[in-house]
Amino acid sequence: MERAFGSDPMPSGNINKSAVLTVKPLRCLAPIFPSQPDPSAPPSHQYASIPPMGPFPPGATPFFPFFAANDPQRPAQQRAFPIPSPRNAVPGVAKRPDLRAGTICMSKSVRANTKKRIGSVPGVEIGDIFFFRMELCLAGVHAPSMAGIDYMGVKVSGEDDSLAVSIVSSGGYEDEGDDGEVLIYSGQGGVQRKDKQSMDQQLVRGNLALEKSLHKSNEVRVIRGLKDFASPTGKVYVYDGLYKIHESWIEKGKSGCNIFKYKFVRVAGQPEAFTLWKSIQQWKDGVTTRPGIILPDLTSGAESLPVCLVNDVDGEKGPPYFSYTPTLKYTKPFPSMKPSVLNCDCCTGGCQSNSGCPCVQKNEGQIPYTSLGVLQSHNTLIHECGNMCICPVNCRNRISQAGLKMRLEVFKTKDKGWGLRSWDPIRSGSFICEYAGAVISEKGIDSEDNYIFDATRAFEPLEPEPSDEPVKFPFPLIISSRNEGNVGRFMNHSCSPNVYWQPIIRENQDESYFHVGFFAIKHIPPMQELTFDYGMLLAGKAGPRKKKCLCGSLKCKGVFY
Repeated sequence: MERAFGSDPMPSGNINKSAVLTVKPLRCLAPIFPSQPDPSAPPSHQYASIPPMGPFPPGATPFFPFFAANDPQRPAQQRAFPIPSPRNAVPGVAKRPDLRAGTICMSKSVRANTKKRIGSVPGVEIGDIFFFRMELCLAGVHAPSMAGIDYMGVKVSGEDDSLAVSIVSSGGYEDEGDDGEVLIYSGQGGVQRKDKQSMDQQLVRGNLALEKSLHKSNEVRVIRGLKDFASPTGKVYVYDGLYKIHESWIEKGKSGCNIFKYKFVRVAGQPEAFTLWKSIQQWKDGVTTRPGIILPDLTSGAESLPVCLVNDVDGEKGPPYFSYTPTLKYTKPFPSMKPSVLNCDCCTGGCQSNSGCPCVQKNEGQIPYTSLGVLQSHNTLIHECGNMCICPVNCRNRISQAGLKMRLEVFKTKDKGWGLRSWDPIRSGSFICEYAGAVISEKGIDSEDNYIFDATRAFEPLEPEPSDEPVKFPFPLIISSRNEGNVGRFMNHSCSPNVYWQPIIRENQDESYFHVGFFAIKHIPPMQELTFDYGMLLAGKAGPRKKKCLCGSLKCKGVFY
């Protein structure tokens, strides 16, 4: 059924003008330049047959994406696929790092599901989220980085045809998508990009593929782009599952031109995705109340955002009593790794990478977090600014000290006691919370204490590489949150976790304070339980008793501590 897009041979003989031919788009055509022009032949134009990399005669300049080979700021090779040039770009600053990263992944074949298919995509589940359109492309969910309709060529009864495989509805056209089960989708085209002049849409390309899918009744993947102000693009793309086209028609748009309309109906029996987002937004706006709420805020205002306690499983009214504290409590700090540690006294506006700031130098000259607070590397020891530093509380090197930035809830699970999850989407590498409680010694471990975090345990590496060993604290850190702690104490164990812990050090002169920060391993959709690997006890070490693991992972070890 599948074949390469645009691979049809040129027809010979009489041409059937009623047939729709699959034509390669211009962006798939590669220009051919002569390897060495004949100097004796007079050019038909002063710039004729100039290779894109030069050399250039006087008055001619390179154009995007081609640049002079001797320009150190520009890559010498042509991009794997066209990327729009950023306007008003500052030299050396990438305005669209997502496109740049996508280019690198494409050039190195770091992508999945490269063959287009109708229906579900292996490895992608309903409700999965994507923060960039390029991620949809790399995962094989929706190939075009700009167009809203993806389609493929097929052979049906020996004849060539095109069928839609996926669409993205993100507000670019006049879609009607408030109903969680029905989406009224507008066709593509009809707008001239340069002067924004509108015209009637044509039954070609994606529109034609949607019309063909209506008659063939094939399943189409639907991705919805939803507003999210915390996202770097202002949107989060949610895979909403499989739909079928039930109806199509033409109507006048707001511009007065004809546009195609397609009625998509969600296939029954699928997990909820878009409807869940709608419900969460109503909870946040106070339109409806979250069902099963026991306490609207179990932190009693200790956190910047409320954390509700929810049970919609049974009649239990809450976990055993404990005192909520958002910070880790020390009886005695650890000694500093280096005597007379310098704290930053130069960054009144916040620490910056590639500066002489002492705190930055501890991190090898780079702030460990991006400007959006995303951790850049998981296998380094993070040195954050301490209490003696004069940088402000919103300094980029104090991410774990800023408290909760997402709405969390503690909820009753079906078989694992109480757990933790988020109302908000969580981007990979984002800080979630720290593990708060009381620092204890190894001799103070109680085998009946089920709220122990032991940094001296053996942990699985995040990447299956010999060099990817988990980073350890320079001194043993053990925390008990049985009597006092924060939301981190409710995070359950999993053998395939979506959260990992990272060692963080804050130094003040000759004292070191170790902290445990939890970060997302991957993009985590709303209402998905947050879990991390508790680790395995080393031989001869004391700790809690062995328990049966109920994580349900394919990699489940059967037990945990």
